[in-house]
Amino acid sequence: MIKIDNNKLLFHLQGKETSYVMQVLDGGYLAHLYYGKRVNEYNGSNKIIYMDRGFAPNPTSEDRTFSLDTIPQEYQAFGNGDFRIPAYQVKLENGSRITDLRYVGHNVYQGKKGLEGLPATYINEDHECETLEIYLEDQLIGLKVTLNYSLFTELDVITRSVKFSNEGQENLQLLRALSMSVDFRESDFEMITLYGAHNNEKNFERRPIVSGIQMVDSARGASSPHQAPFVALIRKETNEDCGEVYAFNLVYSGNFTAQVQVDQYKNTRVSMGINPFDFSWLLNPNDSFQTPEVVMVYSDKGLGGMSRKYHQLYLNNLCRGEFKYKTRPILINNWEATYFDFDEDKILEIAEEGQKLGMELFVLDDGWFGKRDDDNTSLGDWIVDKRKLPNGLEALAQKIVDMGIEFGLWFEPEMVSVDSDLYRAHPDWCIHVPNRPYTFGRNQLVLDLSRQDVCDYIVDSVSKILEAAPITYVKWDMNRHITDTGSALLPANQQEETSHRYMLGLYDVMERLTTKFPNILFESCSSGGGRFDPGMLYYMPQTWTSDNTDAICRTKIQYGTSLVYPPVTMGCHVSTVPNHQVGRMTPLETRGNVAMAGNFGYELDLTKLTDEEKEIVKAQIEEYKQIRELVQFGDLYRIFNPFEGNESAWNIVSKDQEEMVATYVKVLSLPGAPLRTIKFKGLNPEFKYMNLETEEVFGGDELMNVGLTIPRVKQDFHSMKWKFKRVK
Repeated sequence: MIKIDNNKLLFHLQGKETSYVMQVLDGGYLAHLYYGKRVNEYNGSNKIIYMDRGFAPNPTSEDRTFSLDTIPQEYQAFGNGDFRIPAYQVKLENGSRITDLRYVGHNVYQGKKGLEGLPATYINEDHECETLEIYLEDQLIGLKVTLNYSLFTELDVITRSVKFSNEGQENLQLLRALSMSVDFRESDFEMITLYGAHNNEKNFERRPIVSGIQMVDSARGASSPHQAPFVALIRKETNEDCGEVYAFNLVYSGNFTAQVQVDQYKNTRVSMGINPFDFSWLLNPNDSFQTPEVVMVYSDKGLGGMSRKYHQLYLNNLCRGEFKYKTRPILINNWEATYFDFDEDKILEIAEEGQKLGMELFVLDDGWFGKRDDDNTSLGDWIVDKRKLPNGLEALAQKIVDMGIEFGLWFEPEMVSVDSDLYRAHPDWCIHVPNRPYTFGRNQLVLDLSRQDVCDYIVDSVSKILEAAPITYVKWDMNRHITDTGSALLPANQQEETSHRYMLGLYDVMERLTTKFPNILFESCSSGGGRFDPGMLYYMPQTWTSDNTDAICRTKIQYGTSLVYPPVTMGCHVSTVPNHQVGRMTPLETRGNVAMAGNFGYELDLTKLTDEEKEIVKAQIEEYKQIRELVQFGDLYRIFNPFEGNESAWNIVSKDQEEMVATYVKVLSLPGAPLRTIKFKGLNPEFKYMNLETEEVFGGDELMNVGLTIPRVKQDFHSMKWKFKRVK
């Protein structure tokens, strides 16, 4: 609930296990007082101590103890005495960048509103959430700022966003517009971020915070594989199961910043939002600007507790559409089997073999359109290549559907090749800067989605393909990030709006297509996990986790991804060996066990498998169908961290705690290695569980506290799986 003391102007957002407290101080400044474990009543025990800090600036000459440089604030301005990172900055027509926001009112309502043009968490029932709006105003220039706080009470989740409204007479230029900022009156934290690269996404990094600024960001036009739009502050003693976590995740797919600043007095400021680098936004009178949403999670039950809150929220209150709670199909993708070199007969052979083995969906990847024999040509020309598919896409798709398997298709709609009919007809449709040579990435350019005509073209061209064939799945790729940022249609003083307008255009395109084709399962991709973020999940309920399908690499990639995102959102495939990305040879059993931690599929040439391998694949598919609902919609518990040792392990428990599946993966077989036990998590200590392979029965308390002995197997890259079911 949201408690408000109108006499003290004190706001207390009280979740099931969380409290977040603010108060309006004298002068109308909004102060942050507390964020952490729930308190029943807040009576100001941690009072702000005012003192003369020497050279700290003061808003008035009467009181040298009051300085914005030392007060914990909710949404900080630039230029009024606070030398720390500001939450926003505005430029006036006279060139000044000083504004002064003061409290003018508030409003509370049951439920939660959407954000215009942006993805955001939503509610299924009004009782799930309560929203507080706090209104701040700079009366001199007529700038009104609305701070939005939505409290998901049962989940201990707070979402924050900000809306700027120009109610004055002059034009304003937003130079910085972050979505949230929190001031902690301490610095005893460590920081967790997720870094990486193509084929090496979502690496887990934990480090102490230090005085000064530590920052992760992206200025690539996408959330990027290099740094995720996520940061968590944790206590030094926090681990997977115990300790405090304060986590922040931005619901946005473009340029972002996440900053942690420790000031001279050991206060810590965490702020997050659109990257202010190369950003500005013109606010004419009566215009408004909405920032993306930040999802804030507090947990005192370690990283696992944090993750399960994110997983539940994103599954129930972010992902949308027909496939939200529907089990996802087991697929075969032809990319690593054929790359660009295929014809109709080869595709039909792979699809037929997949159907025989029990697969449910065939996905035709890159190379089916234009004259696409390599990655130098044809992006933007979404016309079937009759050289490869002489009977057309519809006939091919129908033949595959007639086999008893669904048909899916790969697109890269945001891109254009210079060697394409689209580029020759509309060279100004790409993002570019006049009179400058292009910077190429993967021999392609990016279409300017800040333009309505470009967005309409993408919707129309993709729709024609989806309407013409029985397609039930789309893989939406983006293989090149944005350079040479500029738009042919925007005036000079709005060129720095291009990146955000691109995202607004992309979200509009996705909203239109997913609404138009509700029965198609859309999966997002950006060279793998290069745009795995909550913004994409709002439109497409699953993401291709990484182009790296090596099982050992995937234990780390999937571990890091699972920190924030549920298994049902992660595409996980079995590929051939030697692995195409790292050259490693891993057992087919291990490749299957690792891929079964998410949305299961295959990415290899099924026609080249031996009879023995086909039997293994067939058994894996049958097994996954038995555990699929549990894996995709159960509660995930991480056991062994692959970033900390030679092994990885996790288990998934059904919501009713009746079933559990667990997986263990060892990297290298070591001489003299000690015998190990694995202690499962999340079971009911009062239940009895049967090992479905051995028929042994153990109590849930024994499985969690005593654990099972892991058999010693002298083999690199060995894995095991256990399946338990409650017996009554």
